[in-house]
Amino acid sequence: MTQLAGVDALTALDPVFAQLAVGAGHNLWGLTHLTMREKAFVCLTADLCHPHLDLPLAMHVQMALTNGAEPEAIRELFRHLGPYVGYPILVTAFQRLTELGLPEARDTDSVEPVPLTGPLARAVHDLEEVDPGLAAFTEDQLAQRWARPHLSVRERAIACLTVDVFYQTLGESMRLHAALARADGATEETFRDLIRGLAEFGLARAWAAAEALLSSRPPGVR
Repeated sequence: MTQLAGVDALTALDPVFAQLAVGAGHNLWGLTHLTMREKAFVCLTADLCHPHLDLPLAMHVQMALTNGAEPEAIRELFRHLGPYVGYPILVTAFQRLTELGLPEARDTDSVEPVPLTGPLARAVHDLEEVDPGLAAFTEDQLAQRWARPHLSVRERAIACLTVDVFYQTLGESMRLHAALARADGATEETFRDLIRGLAEFGLARAWAAAEALLSSRPPGVR
């Protein structure tokens, strides 16, 4: 489904709302410190967080493909987000991808966990003091996804930060994902653009997230 078809559908629902929505939508796509792929992945992640699996998902899948995201990268984004947005919603989301005509998965290899290092390992270690059983499950889930192909660590971290903003998990979870994104090249401008882009999905959430990210910056970073 094309973006034009999406605008026409919104106009048919309410022409004034369509003008407001299109104007807000230009906000994210005009930002300069996120790649076009990252912007598309942010929109797809937002669809899973709400979830919006009808018209918005169709539009955003097409946007992702148009802006350089391979079908396998879209599938990998959904795989990555399983423990973050919940596995049940991903079942429905993969069904929608099939309905939208996305090619079948090319990556059918067995998942091979990769031992955690750096911020991921430290996060699991800290969680062990809270609940060893939850820490073990978390380690298993993280080890299965952060080193997989098709997406960069930065792309995965930006998707997870999007979940943090939607779910308002603005403490340890957001700090972990910000650290992972920084380690793979994200800057404070990257984070500012991400929050600005997410403002169209909820101003109050974006405001709270901006304050949380500001307080999580490493010493000396502006």
